[in-house]
Amino acid sequence: MKASLYILAILAAGGGLFFTSLQSDKFNEAQNERIKVREETKTVSANAAVKETELTHEKAIIAAADLKREEIAQSVASIEASGATLKRDSIDLDNTLKAQDQEFADIEKSLAEVNKIVASLGGGVTLDNLADKIQEIDADKKTKQTKLEEGETLMAAAEKSLANSRADADRFAKRIVERNAHIARNAMEAVITAVDQEWGFLVIGAGSNSGFTQQTNLLVQRDGHLIGHVRPSSIELNQTIAEIDFKSLSPGVRIQAGDRVILNTPNTN
Repeated sequence: MKASLYILAILAAGGGLFFTSLQSDKFNEAQNERIKVREETKTVSANAAVKETELTHEKAIIAAADLKREEIAQSVASIEASGATLKRDSIDLDNTLKAQDQEFADIEKSLAEVNKIVASLGGGVTLDNLADKIQEIDADKKTKQTKLEEGETLMAAAEKSLANSRADADRFAKRIVERNAHIARNAMEAVITAVDQEWGFLVIGAGSNSGFTQQTNLLVQRDGHLIGHVRPSSIELNQTIAEIDFKSLSPGVRIQAGDRVILNTPNTN
């Protein structure tokens, strides 16, 4: 029995050593594998860093290339713009030259006309003494212009005087017409056509056409003698209704149809 236990103990101890040895080998393998993986990781990281550096460098190169391409594109655009400007300037210059050619042609034409005019002046007039001749002509022109202005001034004064004379004549004629009208009114007479003694009014055969107004004060005459006064109360075109001033009548006198009326106060001019 004890032998069996010893054998079992020995077997257990041997098994423990075997498993311990086996675990130690596996641990060593795992440790070596970790070390190997760590080294590989370091290598990969180092390679990645190198690649990152290379990538950054390549990006910098690409960015520099893009910048250079942009600069080249701007230069090309600037050159094209300069070319377009030069083309426009060339066209403008051609137009200017054409205009100048036309101006030179006009100047030559004008010079030919001046020579023709100078030749027509005669009397030894040349381009050298043309300025003196022009001054002489200008002086003569100014003298004639002064005389013309003096004549125009005199004419304007004469026209103004004539206008004033005409205005005076018109005013004088108007005064004559008004005077004649006043005289006509002063000499105006009208006939009484009807009388109402009870109501104290009468009807005169003349109205506003004869110059009667509400302010007109009329005298009543019979056979050239004054017999009373009447005052217009209603004036129509061809007749006037007037009130009888009974206080102005002589005792026993009555105004009758056929009596005549004249203005109380003659009009004056």
